[in-house]
Amino acid sequence: MGRLYPALTPTLRSFIEEAPVFFVATAPQGADGHVNVSPKGGMDTLKILDDSTVAYLDLIGSGAETIAHVRESRRMTLMFCSFTARPKILRLYGTARCVFPDAAEWDSLIGHFGKHPIPRSIMVLSLHRIADSCGFTVPEMTLVRERDLQDKWGQRQTAEQLEEYMREKNSHSIDGLPARPA
Repeated sequence: MGRLYPALTPTLRSFIEEAPVFFVATAPQGADGHVNVSPKGGMDTLKILDDSTVAYLDLIGSGAETIAHVRESRRMTLMFCSFTARPKILRLYGTARCVFPDAAEWDSLIGHFGKHPIPRSIMVLSLHRIADSCGFTVPEMTLVRERDLQDKWGQRQTAEQLEEYMREKNSHSIDGLPARPA
């Protein structure tokens, strides 16, 4: 059944690297704010940096809850599920930070990920709890393919259109927390 790990083991690393989708959960500090859970795909957007640090490439999307929550509370959980015959759920709990394109470390991090036309930030998660559980109720499914719709959308946008889109959709969370740096 469930087990705690002091660090990412080779077996856990393989499980993460083989996962076709992962889920990001964040929440604001206040009790009245909305908890957010976002599915993420495209494993060239996730990188294990070391035994206690992972990062993922955050692409421009229709909301900015994760960025707003991380900027306020820094709490984040990543969850991976096995949809194959061998059930398993893995949760990585930690303290996150947003690295934006104008940050000094952007250039050293961006090379870890695949090429995408609309990177918004890189989320770096320092792990403080690594736990798995059985996953006995997660259905067994077959991956048909990854979707490239977000990249195709981004390729059709000009820099000005992307800036306007982010100003409109990514400035604040649904709770009114600031998402984009000033």
